[in-house]
Amino acid sequence: MALDPLTLIMLAVLAVLIFFMFRNSRRRQAEARELQTKVVPGAKVMTNFGVFGTILAIDEDENQVELESSPGTVLTVHRQTISRVVEPVEEPTVSSTPVEGEPEFGERVDDAPNDETPDAKKSDD
Repeated sequence: MALDPLTLIMLAVLAVLIFFMFRNSRRRQAEARELQTKVVPGAKVMTNFGVFGTILAIDEDENQVELESSPGTVLTVHRQTISRVVEPVEEPTVSSTPVEGEPEFGERVDDAPNDETPDAKKSDD
């Protein structure tokens, strides 16, 4: 039985699709393992439904997490609803000293530079 080129191409495409499915699955599993290692008491997290909070306690047997969303408000959620650990973002520091020659905020600049030079005005006369 001879295989025609169209059948070979379809089998090759199928093999490539299966390869990418397995690779994507392994990557998702690795990301889930990494997330679970970061889920520890004291970590700031976000749930699947958009609630931000701090983990107070983790019950490994029941797969439950006690999450403090605001001071005094403790939610009990399933461990798998934790979608990501919120890392603190460092804000860039802005220098408060003005740049040499630049006006400060709110300062009015009266003398705007002109394109005409004093020599050009005299030569027109």
